[in-house]
Amino acid sequence: MDTWQILHIPDNPPIAPDQQPTVDVIASLIDPKFANTLVRRLNQISPLENLRHVKRVKKKFVEGGKTQLSVILCLASENGNQLESMQNDVQELMNSYKLSPFITKVCKYAALSKEEWEEQCKLWPTSYHPPTYNIDGITGFSEEDSQSVFRFMKYAIQLAKSSDNLVVNAAVIVDPSVKQVITTACDQTCSLYSPTNKITLETSCCEKLEAFISHSDSDGVLNHQTVHSNSFPDKSKQLCTGVSCLYPWQWADQQSDMSSCYWHPLRHAAIVAIESSAARDRYLFPSLGKIQDKSFEMDNMQSSSAGSPAKRQKTNSTNVHSDDNLTNGEGSSSLSARPYLCTGFDMYLVWEPCIMCAMALVHQRIRRIFFAFPNPDAGALGSVHRLQGETSLNHHYAVFRVLVPQQIFSREG
Repeated sequence: MDTWQILHIPDNPPIAPDQQPTVDVIASLIDPKFANTLVRRLNQISPLENLRHVKRVKKKFVEGGKTQLSVILCLASENGNQLESMQNDVQELMNSYKLSPFITKVCKYAALSKEEWEEQCKLWPTSYHPPTYNIDGITGFSEEDSQSVFRFMKYAIQLAKSSDNLVVNAAVIVDPSVKQVITTACDQTCSLYSPTNKITLETSCCEKLEAFISHSDSDGVLNHQTVHSNSFPDKSKQLCTGVSCLYPWQWADQQSDMSSCYWHPLRHAAIVAIESSAARDRYLFPSLGKIQDKSFEMDNMQSSSAGSPAKRQKTNSTNVHSDDNLTNGEGSSSLSARPYLCTGFDMYLVWEPCIMCAMALVHQRIRRIFFAFPNPDAGALGSVHRLQGETSLNHHYAVFRVLVPQQIFSREG
């Protein structure tokens, strides 16, 4: 395959609509005239905290046009006698209304699509709420936006190929509103060459990246299933030992060889890029004090959670590059207000980030993450974990996989 592609990595792994995981619940037929009283009481004594998408009452029309109602009493216990494991309040309610309990199944997770929802309702009625946030690209990219994504990803790959003759991860932070590079960085976990990371005089970094691709996919493009693979081919693994997110614990294995290489375990490309972005903001806004910073932070918290980027304008800085000329660092005017972290920015990474880097990007309020290659052993955005789907976090970004043609890794690419 010789064309670029952009794939959205959803918050949760795709599941066939008819194969969704289920849990057992205890339910009972009820007299419709007691429905409101029973539901109110059950919501007090046995709330369905982890099944908020499941409706408490199921309505069914039977012969003669009559309505039959069933209500979920509580979750079923996984061990022992189901009725004996019911809490006392539920048992008392069941005895008071002379209910006859039975075990049934409901879907464990909320539906992510209309097709999933329709399958769920065959077991027990659930609620379906389509995503309300609107991040550009989730439903597709325009031709102009696609070409912009491809250019920035190609730029990140060029950085990875040219970093001190090592195959490393590279990060590019971009302001998509003006299509400008805010800052760039590469892995800095190793300050000197080490035996495991040296590249021989006969093999260039470009050749090593090209070799990685050729051993990853016969078509020259990592297919979508590769995101979920368990391991790299042996030869590809040997070629990329310098990529920090692929081997986040490699520094620990090098403690016996500190004479040839000093390791800093935290300076992955994404972390270094975040640091550089913060330094850029301090340079552009030297007069802002803590009070102004805190006020600006509070003003932007709400817009961040809604996924809307903070307003930014072009700026004079050697760290900022335009989309049309990525290496010249041209800008026009100054920012009127200090941005809140990286709100509204995009992050381009050659390799899928590890948990540490992915969580750092949550804290930075990055809006979208693009990566080219999966991280099957430590990936946080699809390969091993899906941090973008963790509901307990106070910020969520959209994640995209960019499939890269092999010719990009030639010396001319």
